[in-house]
Amino acid sequence: MSTQTFHLPDVGEGLTEAEIVQWRVAPGDAVEVNDVLVEIETAKSLVELPSPFAGTVGELLAPEGDTVTVGAPIITIAGGAGAAGSTGGAGDTAGGAAQQDASVGLSAHGEPASPPEPEGEGAVLVGYGTGGAVASRRTPRAARGAAGRSAAVKASVGVVAKPPVRKLARDLGVDLAQVTPSGPAGEVTRDDVVTHAEQASVFRNIATPAAPAVREHTIPVSHAPAAVSAPASSPAPALVEGREEAIPVKGVRKATASGMVRSAYTAPHVSVWTDVDATRTMELVKRLKASPDFADIKVSPLLIMARAVIWAVRRTPLIGAAWIDKEDGSAEIRVRNYVNLGIAAATPRGLLVPNIKDAQDLSLRELARALEKLTLTAREGKTTPADQQGGTITITNIGVFGMDAGTPIINPGESGIVAMGTIRQKPWVVDGEVRPRFVTTVSGSFDHRVIDGDGMSRFIADVASILEEPALLLD
Repeated sequence: MSTQTFHLPDVGEGLTEAEIVQWRVAPGDAVEVNDVLVEIETAKSLVELPSPFAGTVGELLAPEGDTVTVGAPIITIAGGAGAAGSTGGAGDTAGGAAQQDASVGLSAHGEPASPPEPEGEGAVLVGYGTGGAVASRRTPRAARGAAGRSAAVKASVGVVAKPPVRKLARDLGVDLAQVTPSGPAGEVTRDDVVTHAEQASVFRNIATPAAPAVREHTIPVSHAPAAVSAPASSPAPALVEGREEAIPVKGVRKATASGMVRSAYTAPHVSVWTDVDATRTMELVKRLKASPDFADIKVSPLLIMARAVIWAVRRTPLIGAAWIDKEDGSAEIRVRNYVNLGIAAATPRGLLVPNIKDAQDLSLRELARALEKLTLTAREGKTTPADQQGGTITITNIGVFGMDAGTPIINPGESGIVAMGTIRQKPWVVDGEVRPRFVTTVSGSFDHRVIDGDGMSRFIADVASILEEPALLLD
């Protein structure tokens, strides 16, 4: 009986290693082509790897938690045939013929940039393969999730979609066979799945008025995870055994640490801040929540803050510029006349900074929808590398942790980051009288190579002016 060896493929992110997060199979399990074998974590995303072979799982060559280099063997599969276009091969041969066919041409999530043509009657590897229908006998095992999602998995095997898109569909209970694809090769994209799920949710809400209008998708957003003080009545946490504990630095945490050190010791940071009367912002948020136009969208002060930052960048374009070191030793400041708005998100995987592309072109409702989708995707751990690239300025909402202000570190590749503190009632002088008002602190850090003191101060003042009087957004 021949044995195929599956090596860790290059997932197309320019990375050289990945962590084995969770094996979805065990020795002795029968697998078909396209069955998910393992979930891995790169420095930027979680990726599911489907099997290029059918047969019986032999040996798991890398335990969960290990960091494996690209090209290293991770699993053997005995017997059966490979996907169309895969020549297979007995054992772990020096040439690695089987693995060459199983991993060639992969992009960010195991998808080729242009799907290859099938070479025969064998199964096509979903996530690696063509735009045609897929023949598969896969029977989902209990370990793949709840039985309520199994039917959707079986019904959507013939749909062309990347592994992360399939996982998102399973998590949201979406049958991929019912989703209209919009990808250039006829594949279902992440946005297709999210849109389908949102439309289904709206339909259910209309059909069942008693149900909640929408699930709230909120996550803490911050440039570094922080702890919230527990109420006085909360019991003290149990003591952890042992005086010390070692936490391996890998994955997202490793990438974040590297980026923050590079930013802190490359860009000369300068921070400024100001207190703001945000009472009118809170009033606007209350009105938007009551508006039918925003009934199905999560609205928070972050929405007004985001719109304020976009507006202020337009008045001070250098805030969104980038310092570029050229190969000949010279440098240039690249002014970007668009806003890819980053939102620093503290997730269970660590800090992520996805950004909303061309946020300057969005209406207030479209921006609210984009923020909701961004937070949902980050919360579910499905933020892609493309979502985190190309940012021009970042917002970090440290207010959700009860913090008043901070001096955040600039996201690499950008020249500014703005922090929004908690909004709370405080005594405030209005027309010579002390009144209770909703007050927050807006702070920011900037690359002093790109922006001088007058520019950064003017920018923060503009953001503050919008929070104080959101009606200025109508200009």
